Amino acid sequence: MAAGAVAEQPFTIHEDVRTEETEMVDEENPLVVTEDDFAMATEEAQGDNGQPEEEGGEEEVEDEEQEDDEEDEEYESSDDEHVDRNVLADMRKLIEDFPSFAKKYRLIKRIGEGWFHKPSQPPGQWANHTSIGTFSTVYKAEDKLYDYYNNDWKDQIEATKWTPPPVRRRHNHPSSPRRPNRYVAIKKIYVTSSPSRIFNELDLLNDLRNCPSVCPLITAFRHTDQVIAVLPYFRHSDFRSYFRDMTIPDIAIYLRSLFTALKSCHEHHILHRDIKPTNFLYDPSTQHGVLVDFGLAEREGTETKPCLCHEGRPMRRARQVNSVWAQTSNGQNQPGYPKNDTRPSKRANRAGTRGFRAPEVLFKCTEQTTAIDIWSAGVILLTILSKRFPFFNSADDVEAMIEIATIFGSRRMKAAGLLHGCVFETTIPTVGTQGFSLEKIILWSTCRNEDKPLTTEEKMAVSFLERCMELDPSRRITAEEALQHEFLKMHDPASHEDDNEMDMLNA
Repeated sequence: MAAGAVAEQPFTIHEDVRTEETEMVDEENPLVVTEDDFAMATEEAQGDNGQPEEEGGEEEVEDEEQEDDEEDEEYESSDDEHVDRNVLADMRKLIEDFPSFAKKYRLIKRIGEGWFHKPSQPPGQWANHTSIGTFSTVYKAEDKLYDYYNNDWKDQIEATKWTPPPVRRRHNHPSSPRRPNRYVAIKKIYVTSSPSRIFNELDLLNDLRNCPSVCPLITAFRHTDQVIAVLPYFRHSDFRSYFRDMTIPDIAIYLRSLFTALKSCHEHHILHRDIKPTNFLYDPSTQHGVLVDFGLAEREGTETKPCLCHEGRPMRRARQVNSVWAQTSNGQNQPGYPKNDTRPSKRANRAGTRGFRAPEVLFKCTEQTTAIDIWSAGVILLTILSKRFPFFNSADDVEAMIEIATIFGSRRMKAAGLLHGCVFETTIPTVGTQGFSLEKIILWSTCRNEDKPLTTEEKMAVSFLERCMELDPSRRITAEEALQHEFLKMHDPASHEDDNEMDMLNA
């Protein structure tokens, strides 16, 4: 398969083996990667972003292609200034593990630099770190053979982006063609991941090719037990750098892009299971986002068992009435119970990121659906509206339940637990029976009161949030319904395209 082409069915992984030719090359020219080599590679990659200015008359506005190139150059200039020695060693190892890798790609840096809060630091201070995934590491690289292959995956990505209308120029002279973005993301999957997990991730990405706002798979390679996936590189910003400054229209556009990706996944009956800001690469300047990291994703219905939450209300009511908890909770004839329960615990998939898992995941529902992704998207919206990240910050499942119960109240949490055959009991004084409304939570989080109520648009956003964070998964809004919600439709850029064009022409 061509290195730049989208994988075709049936899905296969290329085996990168040493041929007689590569063995001879290795013997005559052993691979030695130095810091100077990487510095030269990054300088070349950085220098390719800019385009020479055209000679000719002045234009009313700067050439759009030149603006984009300058943005790319500014964006990339800080990426390649310094490569840590440990990262450099990992990059050397990757090149050595795949004999023909250096001929196809040029590594630039490891992706994943971010910030985290140390418990010893005062609130609001963050320490720099380079994060590495649990099951993989991602590198930024340049595709050396970009011009030799069909890159139709790029056309699909560009087709889903919203771009402003062209502006009329004073001088009609041809502009220089813009050099295409040759960057790709190289995802090295650790050998500690099971073969079935690796194949599952790549197979799902293959099924989701050509889906809007979902990161497509370009190709994949294997050498012995090492597997790498080649994905497009998306320019994006750190969520912490922009979420506090987002306006209501910005939030609506962000969520529309996210729910477009979820709609694509859910139409293919795929649960992402790890929806969070770091897995949705968003660029505020282009207002375009892409869903990535399907390492925990699975097909709906995989290894599931029947759960009460999917039974009819009469059947569920009958089971609850006849349960041991219902017979002993009335305070009459309570039998003794063993101090250490020897019964096997319920087993269910609890994969996900702390703070973003749905209640049914915490209650070990054995028949989880795509609704778990909707809850996670709702947590992202709650984070943006409250301007607090992370909003939920629990150490384990019990604390996670208490955090949710603090907002929704113990009565609703008990009802949510009974949906999955679980009993929720707590004597913590701060967990009230009724809980609080999401509107009140947002007012408190943003230090507002009755004198500064939510605006009409903010109330519409809260109404949408309530649909996303329903404790009962069967009543939770779907991705398709979310895209038709008045909150997301009100700020659909496509509906205002004509107005934007007139404003720009009259400026």
